[in-house]
Amino acid sequence: MAPDYRIAGLGDRAVDYLAAWDLQRDVHAAVVDGAPDTVLLLEHPPVFTCGKRTDEHEKPLDPGGAPVIDVDRGGKITFHGPGQLVGYPIVTLPDHVKVVDYVRRVEEALIRVCADLGVTTARVPGRSGVWLQADDRGPERKIAALGIRVSRGVTMHGFALNCDVDLGWYDRFVPCGIADAGVTTLSAELGRDVTVEEVLPLVEQHLSAYLAWGPYDATPDYEPRPEPGRIRLVTPAGA
Repeated sequence: MAPDYRIAGLGDRAVDYLAAWDLQRDVHAAVVDGAPDTVLLLEHPPVFTCGKRTDEHEKPLDPGGAPVIDVDRGGKITFHGPGQLVGYPIVTLPDHVKVVDYVRRVEEALIRVCADLGVTTARVPGRSGVWLQADDRGPERKIAALGIRVSRGVTMHGFALNCDVDLGWYDRFVPCGIADAGVTTLSAELGRDVTVEEVLPLVEQHLSAYLAWGPYDATPDYEPRPEPGRIRLVTPAGA
């Protein structure tokens, strides 16, 4: 059965990160108690969130007025803001689905969303998220970030897909601690405005397919990359 989708707040009704975190916890508790799986879809006002692997020196020295919040998900520091579709799938993992498989399913759904819009992406083994290969337009670059937590067999946190977010925010830190790659958006890659509202139905369609937990053919990976470095080297593509 497909999860329920709840639009928690978009545009002028973007949801404060801490309020969304409280909402996640409430929904998580309900799902643990037997409520239907739920995916929260929303935008946040500008905010930097720091996963459990974030080193203190990786936080922005000048966050531009955006809060910097330590969170209980995996991974490192990332940015959320207007023009970025954030999804928090709060779903019960079946016994045959391990955490890594769940992450790959969410990545695959986002890869398919990008493909529907005309952007070719894949995974980079060793680095979570969804990526474009290096080309004459820029270095290898991330278009969607993932960071999750699983508690009592139910997922929390999730993904952020860059639609038309202001890439200038990424100049303030090294996204996910990866210094040798860039960040991009659907709008930058397609040369037109791609809004969160345009992407929403595609995300719901593909997430529903992969969270039905059936077998699927995975998109071939790009070349593996090592653990990220610590030195900032690259200005994001499209910035």
